[in-house]
Amino acid sequence: MARRRKQLHLRRAAENLKANHPSLREALREADRRARHRANQRSWRRRGLTSVKSAIAESHYNETQLGWPTRALRILAGVALLPLCFITTVTILNPHLHLAGEAGNETSFWLQFWRSNAFLYFTVGFVLYLGWFFTRLLQPVFLYFYVLGHELTHVVFVYLCLGRVSGFRVGLDGGHIVTNKSNILIALSPYFIPFWSVVAFLLMAGLGLIFAFPHQEKFLYGLIGATWSFHLLWTLWIIPRDQPDLKENGTFFSLSLIYLSNILLLSGLLCLASPELTWRHFVYNWANNFMDVITSVRAALH
Repeated sequence: MARRRKQLHLRRAAENLKANHPSLREALREADRRARHRANQRSWRRRGLTSVKSAIAESHYNETQLGWPTRALRILAGVALLPLCFITTVTILNPHLHLAGEAGNETSFWLQFWRSNAFLYFTVGFVLYLGWFFTRLLQPVFLYFYVLGHELTHVVFVYLCLGRVSGFRVGLDGGHIVTNKSNILIALSPYFIPFWSVVAFLLMAGLGLIFAFPHQEKFLYGLIGATWSFHLLWTLWIIPRDQPDLKENGTFFSLSLIYLSNILLLSGLLCLASPELTWRHFVYNWANNFMDVITSVRAALH
């Protein structure tokens, strides 16, 4: 029995070793892919172009590293964003978020929103895809669509920034676009813009203009919940996988900006979905929390 257990252990160790060390053919194919990519990068630079890409596996390419002055400034900017992230999070998640009524009465926003159809069907859609994600069913298909949406978001923001796109590639190992313009907004937009949620909203809005069908609004809330869950889960899945978009702009600064952008976008969606909560109420509560933080810091310093 001990001998059989030892043989089984050695067999598993050999299988693990084989899995961790690719074959000669795979190694040569990977080396050829890296060489082609480096040659393409040199060609793009000669033509004044750059590559904006996402990586699924560990990136082996030599990315342009930030200089120490730029890196220090990005770290300081990321630190400066942290109080804004904290205040915005406290504002939108505060169970005592109040809405000032016309007569001066105040009601709790969350107590009303939790009972609304918008919250119910959004949560149903969100939880349904959450369960699907952890089953890993059709994972390559969803991964492909996430990378496709990621790169298409890059493309949209390149054109919004008056740039042009010369190349486009999407695959299960990642994707990239070739463009003559790149900035922080172009590089980081896919991490806080839920591309397929926007597509679902535009599609439902277009169908609503053509014909009305029963429970259209409830179906829209559920669809937005599912696509938002898709965006959030795959974004959290892809961020730790050595993303060039984050490294090229400073990882700490990029993550701070991504978090702040996502929480502000969530706040905007809540303002749109709830007739009671408006941007005026949100800004009013945000300003109150900001002054509370300033007062607390001043008291602590004194």
